[in-house]
Amino acid sequence: MTRNDSEPMRRSIEVEYWVIDDEGRLTEPDGLVNAAPGVEREFVEPLLEVKTTPCATTSELRTELFERIGAVLRRADELGLGLVPLGTPLTKKTIDQLPSERTDIQERTVGDPFDSVRRCAGTHIHIEQLPGREIDQLNLLTALDPALALVNSSPYDEHAPMVPGARSKLYRRVAYDRFDHQGELRPYFDDLDDWERRLKAGYESFAEAAERAGVDRASFESVFDPESAVWIPVKLRETFSTVEWRSPDTALPSQVVELADDVAGLVEQLADSEIRIDGEIGVRTDETIVLPSFETVRSHVDAAIHEGIKSDAVRAYLDRMGFDVPAYEPITHEFDTDRELTAAEARRIRLRYARRLESEVHRAEAVDPKFPTSNNR
Repeated sequence: MTRNDSEPMRRSIEVEYWVIDDEGRLTEPDGLVNAAPGVEREFVEPLLEVKTTPCATTSELRTELFERIGAVLRRADELGLGLVPLGTPLTKKTIDQLPSERTDIQERTVGDPFDSVRRCAGTHIHIEQLPGREIDQLNLLTALDPALALVNSSPYDEHAPMVPGARSKLYRRVAYDRFDHQGELRPYFDDLDDWERRLKAGYESFAEAAERAGVDRASFESVFDPESAVWIPVKLRETFSTVEWRSPDTALPSQVVELADDVAGLVEQLADSEIRIDGEIGVRTDETIVLPSFETVRSHVDAAIHEGIKSDAVRAYLDRMGFDVPAYEPITHEFDTDRELTAAEARRIRLRYARRLESEVHRAEAVDPKFPTSNNR
């Protein structure tokens, strides 16, 4: 993305969905990848990713995402397959990964906890970089990380109840728990040099861990660079000239677009607003965005993962930062988590949410094939 100051700030979405057969069993997405542009295999067998191009407005983004998912669903219907918008797959079975030297090195380096990464399906939101304000964008998205609670979509790890943000806990605090520069949200950055310094430190730390796991440096460097070897919730992406927020779970398409719209609107405000870090409250006005201390943000992130939007502190914070919290209905809070699921129950749940995703897309097509939004932001 290359931005002209007279143009709206463009945004794009990458969203991952589990693929199931007509009995709710996880399966490979054979035949779905060529259903539409931007549809790709993910690194594990039963996961499919749908990407949009950079879009200037939420209306364009919604149209493109729904059109691409709709095309996949039409092909899936022919093949007896479905797409499941849940952050974890609800299975005790091993999730196999596709052959890849990069993934093999990652697995050798992380060890057994890497299995947790294979049980995660998420959403990535990209916002076009604002020249000269990249660090402000990075720090703003860091402060907005508790908004992951708005689309938490699974409270389960395998069949067992975990927390409302199970995927976030698995990715951040199980898979990468022993890696200082990986998984968790990073403190605010001072400037671009600080970002580059910490990025390179994360790269070197992971490269050294790979060497200790028996991976030679040349092999590591052939598939990783600093940008691609650090897995954290908020990143500057030089490759795309974007700021990337990687925290949200996968969710229904409407939920993903709504979240991207809210986040893009907040980031766009930086073009005409002052931003500063001050105190423990955090608030947004028309002229100023005040970010709370990083310790406060981290506390809200913990609550977003362990309580979701049932946390009064999270709801109040997100409201002050400009989110319409009551407009969100996270899937995770629809589950009764008083006991473990059986395999049959897990299959029925996957089928139910696949049908729900399909119904949402079909309703949008029936109302208006161009999926307009009211604010056209």
